[in-house]
Parts: sequence; C-alpha cells; structure tokens
Amino acid sequence: MPWTVATMPSTSSSGTSTMPGAEGIDVVAWARRHRRPTALLMLTARDAPADRIRGLDTGADDYLVKPFDFGELLARVRALQRRPRAVEGPTIEKGQVALDPRKRAVTVEGRSLNLTATEYLILELLMRRSPAVVDRKAIAEHAWADETDPLGSNAIDVQMSRLRAKLPTAGIRIVTVRGAGYRLEEA
Repeated sequence: MPWTVATMPSTSSSGTSTMPGAEGIDVVAWARRHRRPTALLMLTARDAPADRIRGLDTGADDYLVKPFDFGELLARVRALQRRPRAVEGPTIEKGQVALDPRKRAVTVEGRSLNLTATEYLILELLMRRSPAVVDRKAIAEHAWADETDPLGSNAIDVQMSRLRAKLPTAGIRIVTVRGAGYRLEEA
C-alpha cells in the first residue's frame, strides 16, 4: 500500500508505514529532524514489538497495527489532539501579531500586548489552528482545563469579546462561525 499522510485538525497526521522507494519510518524521522510540529500516528501491518518500538522511538506519537477498527483510529486521533504539546520553538505570526510560546508573550507590531492567562490560551489555540474553525468544546478544554463547565456559561463569549477589543489594529480578526465555533483570519 502506498504511504499516505492525512492532515487532521489540530496538526495531527497519520500515515501507513510503506511507500514505493521509502519507508514510513523515514518520513517520521524526516518530520522530526525538520521539527514539524505535528502529532504523528503510524498505521502499519508490521506488528512485531521491534517494529512498534522503532516507530515510536523514531518519533511517532502513536502506532496502530492493521487491520484496525475505524472507531479506534478516531479515538486515537482525538487522544493525540488532547495531548498538551511541548512548548514549541518558533514564534507564531498572523497579521501583525507575534505569539512566542516559550515566553508566553504576545506582541502587536512589536509592542507588548497585555493578556490574561485565559486570553493568551485562547489566542494561542486560535493562532495554532488558523484558518480552521475551533469549536467551543476545544476552546473550553484548552483554556479551562481545571474548571468544570465553561460551556454552560457565557465565559467563552466574554473572553472572545475581550480578545477582539484588544486586537483592533492587529491585522487579524476572530470570526464567529455560527453553530461551529471560532476562526482566526488575517484582516
């Protein structure tokens, strides 16, 4: 079977382990060498423990042996998306906004932007996933990991309103996608 990569929301990828002229393991190694910030799930017929160990040690975040149940694949992708990512190196830039994950700092046109911890987490999530729509549940899980139910209140709406007020000249805008969530766009 040819090697395939499917890009999932939240920067996850899955792929099979063999392809003409190359091995999927080589693609995983390449992605890690080039510091691609994505979760990698290997799908393969190779079920020997040595193959699984090699795949995971090379940089795959998960390893699923064929044949597999499609529901299990979806559950594993969701689990990868829930995992907190290590602090990633490069600054994320959209419009006039630069977000530095190492410093947890945001600047607009070089000037520091004062954000609360919750505002920072929401903006970080929207910038990382841009231009994808981020649903309210994902925002709640990312920004309120320790609280019980921000979905049952207007907490997300309030935070979005505050963020929008702080970004009028930032060259980006937070768009409400009715019934789906929010998307960050360059203005």
